[in-house]
Amino acid sequence: MKRVGVIGGGAWGTALAQVSARAGLEPVLWAREPEVVADVNAVHENKLFLPGVALDASIHATHDFVDLARSDFILAVAPAQHLRSTLAAFAPMVEPGLPIVLCAKGVEQASLKLMTEVLAETVPQAAPAVLSGPSFAREVAMGLPTAITLACPDEDLGRRLAEAIATPAFRPYRVTDMIGAEAGGAVKNVLAIATGIVEGKDLGRSAHAALITRGFAELTRFAVALGARAETLAGLCGLGDLVLTCSSAQSRNNSVGLALGRGQTLEEALAGKLSVAEGVASAPAVRQLAARLGVEVPICNAVAAILAGETGVDEAIVGLLARPLKEEA
Repeated sequence: MKRVGVIGGGAWGTALAQVSARAGLEPVLWAREPEVVADVNAVHENKLFLPGVALDASIHATHDFVDLARSDFILAVAPAQHLRSTLAAFAPMVEPGLPIVLCAKGVEQASLKLMTEVLAETVPQAAPAVLSGPSFAREVAMGLPTAITLACPDEDLGRRLAEAIATPAFRPYRVTDMIGAEAGGAVKNVLAIATGIVEGKDLGRSAHAALITRGFAELTRFAVALGARAETLAGLCGLGDLVLTCSSAQSRNNSVGLALGRGQTLEEALAGKLSVAEGVASAPAVRQLAARLGVEVPICNAVAAILAGETGVDEAIVGLLARPLKEEA
């Protein structure tokens, strides 16, 4: 594996292109925005989504999928709600067996499907894998130490992909459970909005810790109902990602919750943000899918209700605190 195509010129896609360059690969970064393509090629910086980070000169940016055709594998980093249309446009260039590593975290609103299901419907000839875990794009792009989950049902392919993108500071840990890796990444974004609300309302560190812990229980129940293994969620793509996203305003989802907790409307909380807060779109999908599965997810339900304008922040908090007492298990 020598040449990698990265689909998505946002902060995370750019960071993964940077990791790929450090790993000795030839990265081709596909971006929708002409200014991103121009800046990456001319000044080796993504001024729109990752300003101030010097990029490796070996990264070549393009807005033409044809330039990705010779890639040995693909990192698909388009936002979850746009992944279907992006993959459908790329599908005619995909040879049978091309590995496509899904790096977006979310549940598709229209279909309530995970990203692996979207890939199977749009590019069935691809070999699927999932990359997920605790990782802020700027830190990864700067070369700070990061450990992440690489999920691939084909163990040999998973090993080769991990070896291809690994660097001393970027460590992929392999699993075969793609559903666990996906579900963890999708639900933690919703829970991060909830912890942001706790911060914005000044409810204290005890409430913050309790919400992360009970949120992890929700996340695990939801993932297992989808077919995941519980032990996968105890790793980087579940607990690890949840702790990171729920503990820092660097998280786009956490920052949205912080604004809501301080009394802003959702429109005000999202105003001026170029990067996507995946939890805002995933919350209603997680609520609907959990109801279909018969899984209890009260925190995710409360977040979805707040975002939909069905209840206020204070009312949602009162509702959660008034739930019946029960055994922790």
